[in-house]
Amino acid sequence: MTLKRIAAGVVLGSFLSLALPVAGLAQRTETAQEAHDRAEREQTAKDHQKHTGAKVVGGSAVGGAVVGGVLGGGKGALIGGAAGAGGGAIGNKVRKDKAVKKRENRESEYPQR
Repeated sequence: MTLKRIAAGVVLGSFLSLALPVAGLAQRTETAQEAHDRAEREQTAKDHQKHTGAKVVGGSAVGGAVVGGVLGGGKGALIGGAAGAGGGAIGNKVRKDKAVKKRENRESEYPQR
């Protein structure tokens, strides 16, 4: 009985010593939601660093205010600035969504190692 136990322990130990390192080599793949979340995080960090959103919204507001001021004086400038800022906010959202999608596609073509 003791010899059988020793033999079983040796066989089990050798199996585990070979199987465990192989299991550690398996790579975990990223789900689509995780890839989207990561791409959005990276894009948001880049936008915050370069103040992209503020530039887009601010530039649109200035453009709207100039056009409104030329066409309608002071009140027109105020209305044009508000309209330009609203349009800039929508444009910034569209720009960011496209950048996130592009980042997702680029990462799926060239996965990280």
